[in-house]
Amino acid sequence: MTGPRSRTQLRRAVASSYLGSLIEYYDFLLYATASAVVFNKVFFSSLDPLVGTVASFGTLATGYLARPLGGALFGHYGDRIGRKRMLILTMALMGVASVLIGLLPTYGQIGALAPVLLIVLRIAQGVAVGGEWGGAVLMSAEHATSRRGLWASFTNAGAPSGMVLSTLVLALAAGATGEEQFLAWGWRIPFLLSAVLLAVGLFVRAKVEETPVFAASTAPERPPLMEVLTRHPRALLLSIGVGFGAFVAQGTLTVFVISYAVQAGFPRPTVLNALTVSSVVAVLGIIGFSALSDRLGRRPVVLAGAIAMAGWAFLIFPLIDSGSTALLVLSVVVGQGVVHASMYGPLAALYSELFPTRSRYTGASLGYQVAGIGAGLAPVVFASVMAGSASSTAVSTIIAACCLVSVGCILVLGETSRLDLTSEPQARALP
Repeated sequence: MTGPRSRTQLRRAVASSYLGSLIEYYDFLLYATASAVVFNKVFFSSLDPLVGTVASFGTLATGYLARPLGGALFGHYGDRIGRKRMLILTMALMGVASVLIGLLPTYGQIGALAPVLLIVLRIAQGVAVGGEWGGAVLMSAEHATSRRGLWASFTNAGAPSGMVLSTLVLALAAGATGEEQFLAWGWRIPFLLSAVLLAVGLFVRAKVEETPVFAASTAPERPPLMEVLTRHPRALLLSIGVGFGAFVAQGTLTVFVISYAVQAGFPRPTVLNALTVSSVVAVLGIIGFSALSDRLGRRPVVLAGAIAMAGWAFLIFPLIDSGSTALLVLSVVVGQGVVHASMYGPLAALYSELFPTRSRYTGASLGYQVAGIGAGLAPVVFASVMAGSASSTAVSTIIAACCLVSVGCILVLGETSRLDLTSEPQARALP
């Protein structure tokens, strides 16, 4: 596909990927924010407050654990029959699950069944977002003929955009209803609004054509998952390692920090506002660093970000402990908006460059989503560490160690930014 039509389709693909990612992560991260400020009181009210927080973060983690399943499931069919149809299915699944969470009875109404149903719906969210990311990235990357890092990054920019929207709507609902009414019913409003976002997202996504790279490819004889596990296991393992540190940092900066800062004495709206500002900066940072990776290469940009995050991990909590709102904002804005953005933004293009066309959806999704488990486990592990009377330095040390794992993997991984997505891995000299 060439000429004006390809440029039109590229614009539509990028817009669809960004909007779809925004909607998916609005739903997914809305749950993350709610798990830090609401669910421990609504669905785990029979537990000690600290234990309830750990349990609430535990249900958050189940969504991340389900994401590789979604990546494998939707990746299989995305590599077999096309990216577009899978993206419509994942968006519908996420929207329905989120609306049902908004309608879910509380522990006080139906007892232990409430957290059980919450976990089931969280797993559905995890499966949906696990299948969404890989397809959305490939819709942009495989439509692009140049500046692949820039165009693919709009999918990753959808995550902080979804965080901005989810925290903003949650904060507005909290402010409009008051503490008591917010815990009684106000928290449901942001989840129910998912129905509106779903309708808009499906309308936009329906207008995008299948990618020309996929349309020109032929199906492999073996299932895509077997292709990845037998022919590209090293690329898969390195992709998991490269992203692991970024996801641990993401789980810290977008979830655990909320609970930590509130317990440190900051009002909940102040913390959510700081997170909103940092997420806005992160959107710009992700796009900017991804565009830079088109010029300098994926490797140096991600490497610099991982090293910087290993150092910044030791400043996050002391800045929050200062009690200064300005230093709280500095902690999360620099952490999420600059340092994390540099190691996270280029991953969209990098993952798409590691695998051949007919196993790319599966391979990219699995690498990204298995690494993403770090974001789900980090708040649980860190809450447990803090519950054991350990200092925040122990948490910072764990974050730094995870970032150093990413450093090691990116050093081993070859540069991918100049590779042709239509060539075979051997021709592309992949690890």
